Amino acid sequence: MKKIGLLSDTHGYLDESILKHLRDCDEIWHAGDIGDAKISDTLSKLKPYRAVFGNIDGTELRTMHPLDQVFKCEDLNVFITHIGGYPGNYFPEARKKISALKPDLFICGHSHILKIISDKANNLLHINPGAAGKHGFHKFMSMITFKVNGKKIEEVKVVELGLRGSID
Repeated sequence: MKKIGLLSDTHGYLDESILKHLRDCDEIWHAGDIGDAKISDTLSKLKPYRAVFGNIDGTELRTMHPLDQVFKCEDLNVFITHIGGYPGNYFPEARKKISALKPDLFICGHSHILKIISDKANNLLHINPGAAGKHGFHKFMSMITFKVNGKKIEEVKVVELGLRGSID
């Protein structure tokens, strides 16, 4: 069993409260718009770390991280990308990759809207952890923790990190 800390859209901001929630995780996954290589460095020193770059990430982060992460965690097939959409309304490129890869878990960020949705048509769970950073239009900063036990996702917890601190 592995405990995962999932975040997205930090936009160059990493509060101590985020680190507190990640310390008891086995792995950290970031769904893009990291914003600063220092965030990736900090997270990768804390725990095993997987990330994708997002649309605001510059050359340095794009050389550090791929557009997509496709991997197995325990027995669970995982696909992470930054811009993905939602069940019934996936972005075209994400829809093609979901069809080809057949993941059990599809994770994306970008919208700053936290959603956890069962996609029965594609037989997967879709997760967008919302935004952990303080820049954007979201009201609350958020992240998610969950456990992967074989092929099961258990103990999913939404972590509210507080009110967003600034408006872009």
